[in-house]
Amino acid sequence: MIRVEATKARNDFAATINLVAYGRDRVVLQRRGKALVAIVPMADVELLEKLEDHLDLEDARRALANPRNRKRIPWKKVRAQLGL
Repeated sequence: MIRVEATKARNDFAATINLVAYGRDRVVLQRRGKALVAIVPMADVELLEKLEDHLDLEDARRALANPRNRKRIPWKKVRAQLGL
């Protein structure tokens, strides 16, 4: 992982983006030595999304397996609870 000051990344934006897109490096942008954000390749983002989807599916299966969750809730009630 490469660490770059935010001002340097801003000044060399195209080079920073190319480093991530073509070099497959992860770049952490810092300000005064403190990490702020990261620029990562799309492959990393897609993997993270798949992992999140997998965890969400596990949570949903666990919730459905709980007998207390078998009772149906009318859509109107759900909308009212969510303020929709």
